[in-house]
Amino acid sequence: MIDHHSSKCQGLTLVLGGARSGKSRYAETLVTSLPPPWTYVATAQALDEEMATRIAAHRSRRNAGWHTIEAPHDLGGALSSAPADAAILIDCLTLWLSNRMLAGADVDAEVDHLEHALVRHAGTVVLVSNEVGSGIVPDNALARRFGDLQGYLNQRLAAQANRVVLLVAGLPIFLKGDA
Repeated sequence: MIDHHSSKCQGLTLVLGGARSGKSRYAETLVTSLPPPWTYVATAQALDEEMATRIAAHRSRRNAGWHTIEAPHDLGGALSSAPADAAILIDCLTLWLSNRMLAGADVDAEVDHLEHALVRHAGTVVLVSNEVGSGIVPDNALARRFGDLQGYLNQRLAAQANRVVLLVAGLPIFLKGDA
């Protein structure tokens, strides 16, 4: 685990929000406000028609300036393979976490690996993640475990980030760092 008190990831922004809060669109504007190249690390998998439609909508917003890396499982590898000078958007940690859980991975070790990759990356990284802890407690063990792990993941990465932004109804609320 990274020592949260002595190590910060330079240029790391965590964008949180609920479903349809505007977090992905906001994160894209953060990245495109920087000079290209831009790298989009996509964690979604088109396992059904509805998810394929969501993925297509995200792709349609990105112009030719974006390079996309499909990484539903290996975010550390995706960060390592991206150009060092590229601004990177990882969208989204929530899907990545569910992918890793369903694969039976050691989530704590996976998060350690991700944190180390973020520390090693010298450029700007914007992470998108769902804030899932504002609803009711789920009625099944898998959903409760997912909510717990998502909360821990968000806390760990928020501790590393220079900036944390919560999106509510498309509006950014700055929790940490400058606007």
